[in-house]
Amino acid sequence: MAGDGVEKIGQAVEDIGGYIRRQREGAEVSLRQLAKVAGISNPYLSQIERGLRKPSAEILAQIATGLRISAEVLYVRAGILEPRESSPVLDAVTADPDLSERQKQVLTDIYESFRRGNAVDGSAVESAAVENAVENAVENAAGRSAATDTENVSK
Repeated sequence: MAGDGVEKIGQAVEDIGGYIRRQREGAEVSLRQLAKVAGISNPYLSQIERGLRKPSAEILAQIATGLRISAEVLYVRAGILEPRESSPVLDAVTADPDLSERQKQVLTDIYESFRRGNAVDGSAVESAAVENAVENAVENAAGRSAATDTENVSK
């Protein structure tokens, strides 16, 4: 029975490696190019793709950046994160290449706060949490916008 857990881990490593290979080939990126962008060696990336090595979360994030996909997708595939409930809104946010990972996370947090608020029938505690999340996001966005405006004016 103990072997079952080892087999599952082995399968997850093979799955993540195969998934990375399929994404790389679909993006028409060579192994060498992806390794360079991800900051890892060609042999190490090859071993990951063949299921011989299990990459750390940090390496997965670097590979995701190189493939221009969400690190979250790789984390779920590798078994680091639990899959979240599918939603067209969250899928669109995750897939948007023009958003940074931080921006995607803020939008996801706000959206999930609204969904939780609706599920609780507008409880006062949840409503306050939603309002705080929105306020924080607006303040962060306004701060970035003001900083960007200042940079643009000074140029």
